[in-house]
Amino acid sequence: MSGADRGPTQTTGDEAGRDPAQIREEIEETRGELGETVAAVAEKTDVKQQAQAKADELKSQASEKVKEVGEKAKEAAPESATEGVQQAQHLAQENPVPLAIGAAFLVGVVVGRLLSR
Repeated sequence: MSGADRGPTQTTGDEAGRDPAQIREEIEETRGELGETVAAVAEKTDVKQQAQAKADELKSQASEKVKEVGEKAKEAAPESATEGVQQAQHLAQENPVPLAIGAAFLVGVVVGRLLSR
């Protein structure tokens, strides 16, 4: 049997004693909850919006990573040219033989090029 076949609905003792204003308030609360639920379902089914949100999230992560790598590069790089020269001099003083071999090779290449012209 359908609801229409049963006749008028009977109210229980609790429902009969309620104030119409209270019933209206409950209806409005239910409508609000239903509206929020519909909005949440619509948001979950909006594939384009979800893809855009994921893209925005990935862009944010990438920019944070770029910033982090940039900061690490700044820390590792010498602050000035003089500091870079000092680091090179220090390296040359610690390892004079490999530096001398490298310099001799470079001089040989340059001299070879000049003589082959």
